[in-house]
Order: sequence, then C-alpha cells, then structure tokens
Amino acid sequence: MADLAKIVEDLSALTVLEAAELSKLLEEKWGVSAAAPVAFAAPAAGGAAPAEAAEEQTEFTVVLVDGGDKKINVIKEVRGVRSDLGLKEAKDLVEGAPQNVVENVSKQTADEIAKKLTEAGAKIQIK
Repeated sequence: MADLAKIVEDLSALTVLEAAELSKLLEEKWGVSAAAPVAFAAPAAGGAAPAEAAEEQTEFTVVLVDGGDKKINVIKEVRGVRSDLGLKEAKDLVEGAPQNVVENVSKQTADEIAKKLTEAGAKIQIK
C-alpha cells in the first residue's frame, strides 16, 4: 500500500500550475472530471455557513452574445483577438452567436477583449 502521508506531502509541495496539470492528467487517465465532485459536494454541505468563501475564479470565457448591427467591425475585432481564425471562421463565429470567443483567460485579458468587441458593436458576456 502507498504511503499516504508521503503522497500528501508531495502534493502539498506542488505549485498551482503543477496541480492543475496533475488534475488534467488524472482526468484523462481515469476518464472523470474534477468539476463533478464539487457540484455534488455543495448540496451535501446542507447548512454550510454563508461566511465560507467560494474559491475565486481565475479563468474566464468571453462569450459573443450578439454580433450587433456592425458585424464587419466585430468580425475584424474577432480576427484581431483570435489570430488562428480566418475571415470565414470569424464570420461564422459572429453570425453563430452566442459563441465563445476565447476561453480560460485571465480577468484582465477577458476585460480587454470584451471592451474591444463591445466598442466594435457586439454584445459580450464574461463567464
């Protein structure tokens, strides 16, 4: 049997990035999602104290809710944000709203992208 105390000690020494990578590797290996247990744990807590702080969100998704009236400007901004998209892909993304423009970015990056797209005429939501 594995030395559980040693495993706990090793895991405690991981950086946040290493822990995130470990989580992804375990999800792939075992075919599970780390998010599922959290969803079930909250109802089990029952009368948990409201003072208990939720984990702060560190990764955000910028969602294009509506391309607006100035779709050409929005398409140009989407291409500026997503250099991996060609003109057709950017047009399809804008016309297929609601769509994720970028995923798993910092709050600052999400705000900058949302500002650019909003100024171009799009309706944006940050999740």
